[in-house]
Amino acid sequence: MTGKASLLLILGFSLIFLVFGHNFASLTTRGVDNMVDYYDETVAHDIAVSAANMAANEFFLDNNWNAGFPTTSYNGGTFKVNFSIVDAFRKVYRITSVGNFNNITSNVEITLKPSSFSKFAYFSMSEGGNIWWTGNDTVWGPFHTQDHIRAFQHPTFMGKASSFKSLIYKNNEKSDKPNFNGGYASGVNLPLPTDGVSNLEAAAASGGFVFNKADYTKAKTVYLTFAGDSIKYKFSSTGKETTVLGKTLAPNGVIFAPDVTLRIKGTVKGQYSIGASGNMANQGSVILDDDIVYNSDPRTNPNSKDMLGIVAENDVVIADNAANNSSISIFASIYCENGGFTAENYSSRPVSGDINLYGGIIHKTRGAVGTFDSKTGKTLSGFAKKYRYDDRFLLTSPPSFPGTGMFEIVSWYE
Repeated sequence: MTGKASLLLILGFSLIFLVFGHNFASLTTRGVDNMVDYYDETVAHDIAVSAANMAANEFFLDNNWNAGFPTTSYNGGTFKVNFSIVDAFRKVYRITSVGNFNNITSNVEITLKPSSFSKFAYFSMSEGGNIWWTGNDTVWGPFHTQDHIRAFQHPTFMGKASSFKSLIYKNNEKSDKPNFNGGYASGVNLPLPTDGVSNLEAAAASGGFVFNKADYTKAKTVYLTFAGDSIKYKFSSTGKETTVLGKTLAPNGVIFAPDVTLRIKGTVKGQYSIGASGNMANQGSVILDDDIVYNSDPRTNPNSKDMLGIVAENDVVIADNAANNSSISIFASIYCENGGFTAENYSSRPVSGDINLYGGIIHKTRGAVGTFDSKTGKTLSGFAKKYRYDDRFLLTSPPSFPGTGMFEIVSWYE
C-alpha cells in the first residue's frame, strides 16, 4: 500500500503540475497577445490624437481652413482628418480624426465654435482706479481683467481668474490675499473688441428687430418689458404699450435700439440678446428698472433654455428707484463696450441689499455699485455683490453675443 500510495501521490502531483503548467503557458500567451493589442490600440490612438492636434492647429492659424487631411502615413500607421460644418449660422465646426495601426482604428472628434465674451463671469479692461474687491464679494466662474486686481479682506474667486496686470492689496498680502479657488494667472492679454455692438445691430437687422428711430425722436427712450412669451414696448413712461410675441418680433432673438436709452425689466422666456447704441448724452445705455429674470430658473431646472444677453455701447445701470432699493435680481450676460456696469447714485442711495446676478459682466471700465467701510468692509451705500456664473455660458451664448474674435474647443471626444 505504501508503494501504491507513493505512486498515486506522484501521479497526482504530476497531473497538478501539468495543469498548472498549461495554464501558466496559456496565461503567458494571452498576456503577450494583450500586450500586443494594447500597444496597437495605444499607437492608433496616439496617431488619431496627433492628427487632431495638427488639424486644430491649422484651423486656429487660419479660421478659413477646412481642407482636412487625406489618408497620410504616420508613425507606422495612417491617419485621415475630415472637417465638417455642424451649424453654419453659429459657425460651429467639427474635426474628425481617424488613426489606424495594424488594422486597429481609433477616432477623435473635436467640436469648435466662436469664443464669446459670455463665457466670462466677469471681465473688465479697467478696474476704475480705486474700486476694490472685498471680503463681501464672491465671483463664480471665469474671471479676467486687463487691469490690476485690487483686493481687500480676502475676496473669493471660485473659477479660473486671470489679469493682464498684477495683484494689489489694500493693506498687505496676509490680510487681503484673494481666495483663488480655481487658480490664478497674470500677464494674460485679452482686449475688448470695438465692433461688438455694431455686429449685434447687424444681426438684429437680419432676422431680428431694430426699433425705428423716428418712433422716439423726442423722448430718446424705449421701455421694454419681457412678459413670458410676449414682449411689451413703449416710447415714454406714460405712452401706449405695444405687445408682441417675442418670436414674432425677433425670430433670431436679437433686438436692437439705435441712438437711444433702453429701459428694461421682466421675465424672459426664450433666448434673446438686446442692445442699445448712441454717442450723445443719454444714449447707448441700458437701464434696469426692476428684476430681469428667466421664466424657468436654470439653477432649479437644468433643462431651462431661457437666456439673455444685454449689450450696451455705453453703460448698464441699476436705476435708483423703489423697486431696486431692496436688492435686484439680474439673469443675463452683460456687455458694455465703452462703459461699465454700475448703480445710479451708488454713493448717495441707501443701502440697497444685494445684486443677485446670475450670468456675467463684461465691461470696459468697472463701475461702482456701492461704498463700504474700509476698516470693517460693511456696506455704507448701494449694493453688495453676489455674482453667480451661469455655467451654460461655457458652451453656449445668447444670440449673436459679442465674440472674442477667436475660436475655442467646446468638446473633445476620444
